[in-house]
Amino acid sequence: MPMTRNSTTPAGAAEVSHRLSRAPAALRISAFAVSAVLLSACGADSSENGSTQSGGVGLRLPDETSHIHGVGADPDTGEVFVATHAGLFRIHAPENATGGDAVPEMVGPAIDLMGFSIAGSGRFVASGHPGPGTDLPDPVGLIESRDGGQRWEPLSLQGESDFHALATGEERVIGFDGRLRATEDGSTWEDLDSAIEPFSLAVSDDGETVLAAARQGLRRSTDGGSSFTAVPEAPALVLIDWVAGMDSVYGISVDGQVHRSEDGGATWAPTGTVEGEPEALHADADQLIVVADHRVSRSTDEGATFEAW
Repeated sequence: MPMTRNSTTPAGAAEVSHRLSRAPAALRISAFAVSAVLLSACGADSSENGSTQSGGVGLRLPDETSHIHGVGADPDTGEVFVATHAGLFRIHAPENATGGDAVPEMVGPAIDLMGFSIAGSGRFVASGHPGPGTDLPDPVGLIESRDGGQRWEPLSLQGESDFHALATGEERVIGFDGRLRATEDGSTWEDLDSAIEPFSLAVSDDGETVLAAARQGLRRSTDGGSSFTAVPEAPALVLIDWVAGMDSVYGISVDGQVHRSEDGGATWAPTGTVEGEPEALHADADQLIVVADHRVSRSTDEGATFEAW
């Protein structure tokens, strides 16, 4: 099951509340401390989508998306895909959106995509819960699309697992469904470090270096996730994503501070700030795409500034 891209799943305050309501007992317990930190960091103001600010920068997502679980960009077409409570939404690539026509449109069936990662051009993996009229078990386990999210096929753990964090390297999928584990063929799973309870994951192309933004703080593995160590002086990140083909990793803290690592997550430096409560992050060699307060914005200067399409 070759993989060529990786992505992460967010854990904003509203997002954690939604996940806790749908998670098994073990996952609810592991997320409790994270939820408390995120909620305490939020301001008093809120919008109809549970965000801390309502006037942020970026392209507004439809209200029916409710909760945002992930974002990614197709490496060939540049189209942006946002995984939500209501399903997958596609946005034109920024360079192809002329005259303000970057309107999010729903793609495929109604699935609450709790975990989501773009594994290659048109090829996605995900997890979550089926919506009305969707013929999949609940939870859906690990599912795959090879046509840009139009159709999804079950791979494994149907009716058993709801992965709330997924990341893909070239040959490896790593996920957390109450325990951290990995697969190379989509069906056979290997248990990883049981002490790690992440709410966001990032992995290098070769699958050897794994980063986990966890309730214990940022943790790093150089043996494929079998063991992790704390990253000294790392920022308190809630979203992380690895830039494919590079040693660069980006992360965002709950207050919107953007950080970059150029050595695979070992050391970090701040680059800028995104406005609003961060919900999802995608990073590649050309851009950062962030969903915050239900708005999708883009940075082409390593997170120093963000703007809409």
